[in-house]
Amino acid sequence: MKKLLFMVVLAAGAGITAQAQLQPLAGKTLEVGRATEILWINADTHDFGKIKQGVPVYTEFEIKTTTADSLKLEMVQAGCGCTTPEFKVGTYAPGEVVKIKVGFNAGAEGPFTKPVTITYNGGQQKVINITGTVVTTPATPAPANGMVGKIK
Repeated sequence: MKKLLFMVVLAAGAGITAQAQLQPLAGKTLEVGRATEILWINADTHDFGKIKQGVPVYTEFEIKTTTADSLKLEMVQAGCGCTTPEFKVGTYAPGEVVKIKVGFNAGAEGPFTKPVTITYNGGQQKVINITGTVVTTPATPAPANGMVGKIK
């Protein structure tokens, strides 16, 4: 009995699969690829390289809309207090370049990656990152070179 039930279920599954393959695609459109990005950013990431601890550094990102619609910049928010974005909320014409200045002041030594979230056009979001490595500054200056006076 179990074998018979298994065979019926198997045959029904094969029949449904075969029927699905025969249905025409009339009136249906297949979309290939991903949706068009409406926000252009000159770079997704900025690498500061090695920076000194406690010394602020800055960079600028440029954004604009790639469509015929205007860009409404709503918010630019940093992931932590050591990162400070400077921007102007507003509506910008299609193709108009908007600059976002991002500052970073490191308190801790080591590598870092800090996200900055751009919110635009009714809640859409794009994340950019700043990266680098913080190096500590020496507590005392380099020792004097005693050999300098002996050079002729």
